[in-house]
Amino acid sequence: MLRLLALLLGLLPAAALGVESPPQSSPRATASLAADVAAVAPGEAFRLGLRLRLAPGWHTYWRNAGDAGAPPEVTLALPAGATSGAIAWPAPDRIPYGPLVNFGYKGEVLLPVPVQVPPGLSPGDTFRIEAEATWLVCEQVCIPEEGRFALTLPVADRAIPSPITTSLFEATEARLPRPAPWTARAGAGGGRASLTVSGPGIGAATVRDAFFFPAAPGLLDNTAPQPMTLREGSLTLALALAPGAAPAALDGTVVLRDGGGQRAAFDVSAAVAGPAERAAPLPFWRAVALALAGGLLLNLMPCVFPVLAMKAMALARLSGEARRAVRLHAASYTAGVLASFAVIGGALIGLRQAGGTAGWGFQFTEPAFVAVMAWVMLAVALNLAGVFAIGRPVGAGQSVAARGGHAGAFATGALAVLLATPCTAPFMAAALGAAMAMPPAMTMGVFLALGLGLAAPYALLGFAPGLARALPRPGPWMEWLRQGLAFPMLAAAAWLVWVLAQQAGADGVLWVLAGGVILSAGLWALGLAQRAGTGRGAWAGRLAVAAAMAATLALLPRLAAAPAAAAAADPGAEPWSAARVEALRAEGRPVFVNATAAWCITCQVNERVALRGGAVRDAFAARGVAYLKADWTRGDAAIGALLREHGREGVPLYLYWAPGAAEPAVLPQILTEGLVLEAMGAG
Repeated sequence: MLRLLALLLGLLPAAALGVESPPQSSPRATASLAADVAAVAPGEAFRLGLRLRLAPGWHTYWRNAGDAGAPPEVTLALPAGATSGAIAWPAPDRIPYGPLVNFGYKGEVLLPVPVQVPPGLSPGDTFRIEAEATWLVCEQVCIPEEGRFALTLPVADRAIPSPITTSLFEATEARLPRPAPWTARAGAGGGRASLTVSGPGIGAATVRDAFFFPAAPGLLDNTAPQPMTLREGSLTLALALAPGAAPAALDGTVVLRDGGGQRAAFDVSAAVAGPAERAAPLPFWRAVALALAGGLLLNLMPCVFPVLAMKAMALARLSGEARRAVRLHAASYTAGVLASFAVIGGALIGLRQAGGTAGWGFQFTEPAFVAVMAWVMLAVALNLAGVFAIGRPVGAGQSVAARGGHAGAFATGALAVLLATPCTAPFMAAALGAAMAMPPAMTMGVFLALGLGLAAPYALLGFAPGLARALPRPGPWMEWLRQGLAFPMLAAAAWLVWVLAQQAGADGVLWVLAGGVILSAGLWALGLAQRAGTGRGAWAGRLAVAAAMAATLALLPRLAAAPAAAAAADPGAEPWSAARVEALRAEGRPVFVNATAAWCITCQVNERVALRGGAVRDAFAARGVAYLKADWTRGDAAIGALLREHGREGVPLYLYWAPGAAEPAVLPQILTEGLVLEAMGAG
């Protein structure tokens, strides 16, 4: 009988049936109040909905309107004893609006509201609803609109679905966000945030793109892109925070789109975790002090020591010069260091504000930069070996590192900074992590303090001539030392080629070696011309170098196009993913995470000294420790999010979760076997 009644009711218009109020129209929108039933039942719930049909080009708003606007509001007047809930908001669209980005709807949208009928009604009664609604519609201008609506529904012993409006509510139901069936993690700091969702069903086959709509306004920079990193079992969105935002949690809706363009929306809530967020931030003065100490210790890292040795040799050559000349030379070197740190700090700040996920050493995640650095190291080695000279003929005992000019000292300071970035010294992690959470001016101050620390030993030699006089007197030994220092530079070039092999495979090695041969030939021709000593020969040498450099740089697009190399196998380790960590912890297993990169010298030394030792591997096996490796060699937004979550701006990062531990222990950046064993309680 009910089926027949529903069929007959379906032949009537919605307004005649009483399931939708008469519409109220403007040139911009048509609004009405609809119900999903033709008759209500005592004690049962049904749904009302504000139905908005928008003219082409116009839009209205979601609960968080984005950069401008206001969400629709509905106020219901119901019979005594009846109650209503909040609007169930369908997933919105991202709507660019001039320089702003809004969140809302175009075309048609139904905003459903649940209503509970009181149990005291009887069949034959009526259930009258009155509603007042306001909504804002925008195109080139924004116009607020409002309307009053009324519906009177009969009361029956059973609710009768409306065959006319049910399809509207079902279509809206498909657009409503569902509770996410996955775990969600969030990190924030330095004006950036990340959101990672992990669980089954996430992967390249099911997700083409994703976007996070925050529930509250003023949390994110809505105009910024949200780069996605997708792995099997997890995805990470890199988010830009609004100025001054310091969220304790990321609440909102993640909208996923598959390869066929189908959307699925999920509500997520993730507390912002990690030591950088839980602990009080470092004050600026302390971050500066740590940066100074870290920069000073950076001189002891294998990256920088050859350059420091060359500059000490240069000072020894100047030991007989006037004190003012020595000081100016040291000042030029210091200026080169500070200028380079300012460039790196400015690039990091700019990339972060543009939505990037860069951290310390970020430039080494690009194979093209690694190749250029390998060629620079090769050129410096050839210069030191006497193949060619800069600025003076070969034989004058000058090189890019040892020449007395201030331009040479400045360039050597810049070279020292470039060589320093693959290394991380103690105190640097805390200083850089704090710096990236500060305003840009303070961030730059911390980077300059790091530069002052790096330049301090050489500046001290320059500004305290007594120390410089303690160095050996100039003599033939300096030429031997200068040529001998070519070999550390060649070793650095070889190491960079190895890094490139990890990033771009055999093709990458082929192109960087080809570039090295071409560049060497050009510099050799330059050296021949310099020895000839004629003006015409000098120009021929310069042309040869220019041609060699042009041919070498022309290989960079081939490097960029080289396929990424598979990660090098590490016995006993498995690739890191947030989903894998959660799964292992759910099993009650201890987990050790090694965030590393092939270009990070500190990382490679730690692995050989501490992590590959028999005592550590035996302890891993005895305790059932799962060893996960997060390889940041080519950059990865998910790993970048992991670093920031734990207050780091670069690798290495070492984390250990004991069985059942809610948070990991963060190990020092300089490891020993004893430190690892102590963290596991096996020391």
